[in-house]
Amino acid sequence: MKIICIGRNYAAHIAELNNERPLEPVIFIKPDSAVLPKEQDFYIPEFSNDIHYEVEVLVKIKRVGKHIKEEFAGTYYDEVGIGIDFTARDLQSKLKEKGLPWEKAKGFDGAAVIGEWLPKTKFKDLNDLNFKLIKNDKVVQSGNTGLMLWKIDEIIAYVSTFFMLKKGDVIFTGTPAGVGKVEPNDYLRGGLENTELFTVKIK
Repeated sequence: MKIICIGRNYAAHIAELNNERPLEPVIFIKPDSAVLPKEQDFYIPEFSNDIHYEVEVLVKIKRVGKHIKEEFAGTYYDEVGIGIDFTARDLQSKLKEKGLPWEKAKGFDGAAVIGEWLPKTKFKDLNDLNFKLIKNDKVVQSGNTGLMLWKIDEIIAYVSTFFMLKKGDVIFTGTPAGVGKVEPNDYLRGGLENTELFTVKIK
């Protein structure tokens, strides 16, 4: 299993971090050890003082594929969900300044929350999915997949030109605006349409 993440896929999030709008999808990888085990709390790592939440729609790949055409991308997944791409923003900023890879800021242990999965047939249009992150009973992020710069099937086609996709791989499709810092004792909940798919306590 590998976790493939798409950065800078929502214009408002690009603006809030003062990033340059990319001409093609930004890809980075999280190792499988980044997955936060079910029912486990998220512990803020000692190497960062600025861990940010980033809620994202996820797709789980169901079969092997390489050089997938966009029109056939939908046959490579049956389930969608949401999760959190935890980011050590202070560390990421230092790495970006030096032109270095982001993995230490994005791929550390527990940095990937993967919620429950739902069949994609539950939804009329995957390009019109509402999702949100609630922190301590306040909505801090809300998004719609219609605002993605690159839609799910486009992402799958693009990623598969570089990496063979395998059964069980998970794609994080990018985060909308509203990212922010977590503190000890925060309580996070993520929902896709009207269904809550994960809860996380911060320690």
